[in-house]
Amino acid sequence: MTLAVSGEGVSTVGKRGPHPAPTALKLVKGTRADRVNTEEPVPSPSVEELEPPQWLTPEAVEFWEEYAPDLIRKGVLTAWDVEAFAVTCDAAARRRKAAKALEEEGEVIQAPVFDKNGKPTGFRISRNPWTVVLGQADRQLQSWAARFGLTPSDRAQLTGGDGRRDPHEDLLTG
Repeated sequence: MTLAVSGEGVSTVGKRGPHPAPTALKLVKGTRADRVNTEEPVPSPSVEELEPPQWLTPEAVEFWEEYAPDLIRKGVLTAWDVEAFAVTCDAAARRRKAAKALEEEGEVIQAPVFDKNGKPTGFRISRNPWTVVLGQADRQLQSWAARFGLTPSDRAQLTGGDGRRDPHEDLLTG
């Protein structure tokens, strides 16, 4: 859907297809030059180290510390992306917590059944509520991780190196 404003087309909603990959990822993937947005806004280089937001749990900060340094070196994680990556970290932490709870409790539980007076009358077999948390965290993690090139399918499309070197080092060393 496009709305016309003063003769200009202004896109509002209705964009279809997958989210476009960040330019940094497109360059690493070896995307054709005509498919790379050379006019994409670029955040200013950060003068200080990117830190995880204060609202992240310690478990989510562990995920941040595991992945952020490499993403920063590759130019995928910038100051503009801190909140989005924090959401990724939060989803990963919730997913890990839910998976651990399911491992300990099992996917099926005995839930108490109560009569109209609130007195326990027995048990019924039920799905563990952690399965819902795990499913929601899985979907959120897959969606956000893909935006940072962290899913297997995104990684499989990458070319241009063994993944262990910083591409900026190649520019400095020739």
